[in-house]
Amino acid sequence: MRVPFRSLTGLAALSLVVACGGGDTAADTAADATPTTDAAAPATEPTATVASADGAAIYQRCVTCHMADGAGMPGAFPPLAGSDWVTGPASRPIAVVMHGLQGEITVNGTKYNSMMMAYGTGVPMNDDEIAAVVTYIRSNFGNSASAVTAADVAAVRTATAGRTTPLTVADLEAMQ
Repeated sequence: MRVPFRSLTGLAALSLVVACGGGDTAADTAADATPTTDAAAPATEPTATVASADGAAIYQRCVTCHMADGAGMPGAFPPLAGSDWVTGPASRPIAVVMHGLQGEITVNGTKYNSMMMAYGTGVPMNDDEIAAVVTYIRSNFGNSASAVTAADVAAVRTATAGRTTPLTVADLEAMQ
């Protein structure tokens, strides 16, 4: 039986959505999370405080590749645990979440050469959500880097507004 090209394209898109956490929206994740005292604040309003979104809940979208413990998948997806790319300048993981990453990268002495799609593809995250998940990965899995604010994310979003392709290591190295 011949399968039309459109069907294969749809199947590939569905596979990507499933691999990247099932396409849950922040609203779906928030509905399952325990309400916080900051829940009344608009999620898109940048603030100078640490994000009010639930970074641990948002990180559940990432566990397919980076695993629940942040150890990644050997030979395929790099670890977040102990990664200088995560704990270095906050602009780097913020930009990776926004724009994705492609090409070779060395993490904890091991080379990886895979592709991370921009996490906002299809289900964009607002600044508060990105700040929450980046803060989560910077302060878990043995990492102890500073928190990220929605204002930090907004600054990276402005600085990289014209970007249409995933980042490379050279792009990350240029960020401070």
